[in-house]
Amino acid sequence: MSQSLHLGIKGRIDITVDASVSAKQAASGEMDVFGTPYVIALMEQTADKSVRPYLEEGCATVGTLVNIRHIAATPMGMTAYAESELTEIDRRRLVFRVCVYDAVGLVAEGTHERFIIQKDAFMKKTENRGKE
Repeated sequence: MSQSLHLGIKGRIDITVDASVSAKQAASGEMDVFGTPYVIALMEQTADKSVRPYLEEGCATVGTLVNIRHIAATPMGMTAYAESELTEIDRRRLVFRVCVYDAVGLVAEGTHERFIIQKDAFMKKTENRGKE
């Protein structure tokens, strides 16, 4: 883990909601609104990208836990954005507060956990899964 990784690191990613991120596209529903799987993916992406500059060479983060409430529907064409803040560091375990907003207000909120991994070791272990 990098010495510069610290509490309070923030991230933000903006998107325009379109059919590619709809509930209908994700097969998680039949409505043309910002789909929950894509809301979660945006939260994860925001948290991951926020800490990348602070990781040692050869490291990355992987998502391990998501606990969110999706409380409002965002229509097609509206801009939405995710914000993340690193709130806990426990060795390789990172916990983020994550929220998504649109032009009207809060869309989703919760927590997201990621672990710092060594990319090569992680992929080797993954490729050997089930071969032992």
